[in-house]
Amino acid sequence: MKYQTVIGLEIHAELKTDSKMFCSCLNDPEEQNPNVNICPICLGYPGSLPVINKEAVKKVVKTALALNCQIPEKAKFDRKNYFYPDLPKGYQISQYDQPLSLKGFLEIEDKKIRITRIHLEEDTGKLVHPQGMGYSLIDFNRAGRPLMELVTEPDIATSTEARQFCEELQLILRYLDVSEANMEKAQMRCEVNISLSAKKGKLGTKVEIKNLNSFRAVQGAVDYEIKRQKDLLDSKQKIIQETRGWDEGKQSTFPQRIKEESQDYRYFPEPDLPPLSLKPLTEESKDSIVDVERIKNELPELPQNRRARFFEEYHLPSSDINTLIINKKIADYFEQVVSELKTWLKIKSISEKEPMIKLTANYLLTELQKLLLVNKISIADCKISPENFAEFITLIEQKEISSSAAQTVLKEMFDTGADPSNVIENKKLKQVNDEDALIKIVKQIIQENSKPVKDYQLGKENVLQFLIGKVMAASQGQANPEVVKEILIKTLKKSS
Repeated sequence: MKYQTVIGLEIHAELKTDSKMFCSCLNDPEEQNPNVNICPICLGYPGSLPVINKEAVKKVVKTALALNCQIPEKAKFDRKNYFYPDLPKGYQISQYDQPLSLKGFLEIEDKKIRITRIHLEEDTGKLVHPQGMGYSLIDFNRAGRPLMELVTEPDIATSTEARQFCEELQLILRYLDVSEANMEKAQMRCEVNISLSAKKGKLGTKVEIKNLNSFRAVQGAVDYEIKRQKDLLDSKQKIIQETRGWDEGKQSTFPQRIKEESQDYRYFPEPDLPPLSLKPLTEESKDSIVDVERIKNELPELPQNRRARFFEEYHLPSSDINTLIINKKIADYFEQVVSELKTWLKIKSISEKEPMIKLTANYLLTELQKLLLVNKISIADCKISPENFAEFITLIEQKEISSSAAQTVLKEMFDTGADPSNVIENKKLKQVNDEDALIKIVKQIIQENSKPVKDYQLGKENVLQFLIGKVMAASQGQANPEVVKEILIKTLKKSS
């Protein structure tokens, strides 16, 4: 390529804590009434003093460890000074030269994206712009919420890599249960730093694109900005170091302001907060704010590891594995069902029944997922227990019910939480596999449909499906269609 594209990301995520970062106000992102969860501390009233939320520190350290970061022995908070209407104190408590973590990485499709730092700060308020009015309003509910910021090295080269990094990070945050990271609700926000250079290894003029609130916006903004900067360089124009916004409707970036440098913020240590010790907890040293070693030992299985294990254990298609992994609760439910299948089948290893694993994934990701979406509920609120779902899969595999009956059974289980065996019995949906009973019905259908029978014997094999349908209707849909087909073919050959 004529130009080298260099991209770095700055990603903010609101942390899941009961209270705000430096006060006891409720941290509730769902609150719709403005200026309810506020107090003198988060509004920056004179004389008010902040107190560090230890749970927020723990969640940042947890994220940093999951992303292979180094945890220093000391950290501190700093004041980042700038004026904006939604910043009540006139400064933001953040971290500058001694953050909670440094030098990590995240692998995206075998490419290692280095992480410069992950630090902790407080969120700002929210500006509200009433349509058609000549003024703006400020909602301070968000002000002071714990906000984690992750900064990458400029290791990203394409819009696809930028999007993949954001998607994988969101997944990790959810697996760690440190943030909901819902971009539509501004719980995760992304900023892209991008530059183009004609000389390999040399950085061009950096342009920042602020407040991207969807993966599509991240990819679209990068693609647009690459083209914009390329056109400027081709025409020998200068690229201005600036902050730009993203217009979703026009699918283009637009200038906002000249980009600030770190010196513009006049950082200095936060005088109202003590330095943080992150040293290992020992009998001699008990002043560490969190137990880093314990957090490390309690890390859950992360998405990349789970993908690899699912492939190794369950041999599912990559598309099914990725769909399961994207939703941790769905993946957990799937594994609970698989565990229950062992009980139902009286086996030690589920690998003995690989087709049933695929059947489980298929019904979970299609039929059950469809019911969850239509009814707008999560798998956590589903009335079907993993035990009942395993029994349901076993009944299908053992041909106790047909595929059409299975949908009826699953819907009833979903609505009522009933046991599948009870649903089948109450609705008389059990599939008939008894050959003697089916032979009687087949013979009756052959007698009543002499013309189609003759057509079949003359070579019109498509008539067979018509006869199968007649048998199914006569059995009120309970006959096993595979068994019916076999009996029909045998019977018709004998009578020809």
